[in-house]
Amino acid sequence: MSEYTSDLLNLLNERGHIHQITDAGALDSLASKGVVTAYVGFDPTAPSLHVGNLASIMLLRRIQQAGHRPIVIMGGGTAKIGDPSGRDDTRQMLTDEKLASNIASIKGSFERILTFDDGPTGAVLINNDDWLSELGYIELLRDVGKHFTINRMLTFDSVKLRLDREQPLTFLEFNYMILQAYDFLKLSRDYDCRLQLGGSDQWGNIVNGIELGRRIDQRELYGLTAPLITRADGAKMGKSVDGAVWLNEEQLPAYDFWQYWRNTDDRDVGRFLRLFTDVPLDEIARLEALEGSEINAAKTVLANEVTKLVRGENAARSSEKTASETFAGGGAGEDLPTLSVGSEGLTVPAALTAIGFTKSNGEAKRKIAEGAVKLDGESVTDPTWVIELGADAEMKLSLGKKKHGLLVH
Repeated sequence: MSEYTSDLLNLLNERGHIHQITDAGALDSLASKGVVTAYVGFDPTAPSLHVGNLASIMLLRRIQQAGHRPIVIMGGGTAKIGDPSGRDDTRQMLTDEKLASNIASIKGSFERILTFDDGPTGAVLINNDDWLSELGYIELLRDVGKHFTINRMLTFDSVKLRLDREQPLTFLEFNYMILQAYDFLKLSRDYDCRLQLGGSDQWGNIVNGIELGRRIDQRELYGLTAPLITRADGAKMGKSVDGAVWLNEEQLPAYDFWQYWRNTDDRDVGRFLRLFTDVPLDEIARLEALEGSEINAAKTVLANEVTKLVRGENAARSSEKTASETFAGGGAGEDLPTLSVGSEGLTVPAALTAIGFTKSNGEAKRKIAEGAVKLDGESVTDPTWVIELGADAEMKLSLGKKKHGLLVH
């Protein structure tokens, strides 16, 4: 027997997307009766979102799959302030031009994962700067600010943690939760939006918006948060040893994106297949039950499906082909990172650093001493070795089992 009556909450629940719901019974009833409009906000503080944002994007995809309407809010207005949630410091201020550039760059990720059209469930992308920058300060204080008490605001984790650590929280950031609450009020009025979605760290901000809608418009609004996604090893989702795992090709090549998912811990495979792909649940149950080396087939499915969703079919197919050629055949796939070695040659440490496998020549030398570096499958032991290539020659450079690159003349 299903836990919920609506397709929406059943889908979110069986895929592992639900952490908290403000009023599960009422939201379930609402979603059973007709189309619900729901939104998630994203701050465009970089030219690309990263894997840590993917869980929230998948929430919107599930909304659409269940026959409801998703709204993507680009926080062009709120990003000028910065969300203090989960941060120990104040965000860097961005110009209007930089924010507009970031939004344009990020938009493509949503266009791959959601369907934007004029239908009743067609996704909508909106910049909250459209209304926040039009707000008069006195108007905001008088009409919205009076519904917030300092006492209550001080109890929210985003504020309390910063104060407990005696780290500065600017008055500007303190206003973030008021503006986010106003977003929900505005979307409720203009788009009949009844549901805000977000990560578990957004619970306080979401509740503020629900209360504001109730106090000003006497309207019942709802909130649903997804669990914080961490890997089985305890690391935060979306980070690799080399930094953020970006969704955009310009920030991270498709092969590296694919490889991030292919390297998933055995314990995470089933959970990530449910959260980040559309693979049917019975097939996921079969894949996550695989043991030993067979689990690698499930990891390949995961890498292919997520890459196909985020980067497209060609990127997934090409990345798998490169991996197969690199690991199974001992060759060098065409998607591997490439470094041009000039006529004067290049030492192995310099090549490792230039191609991005190590952060410095000193680190590269340590890796050589550990026996982790190979050229065309042969271990390198001499850190002073100079790589020289003739015309049209190429050589595969490897660091450990997972980093491979192509050296060309």
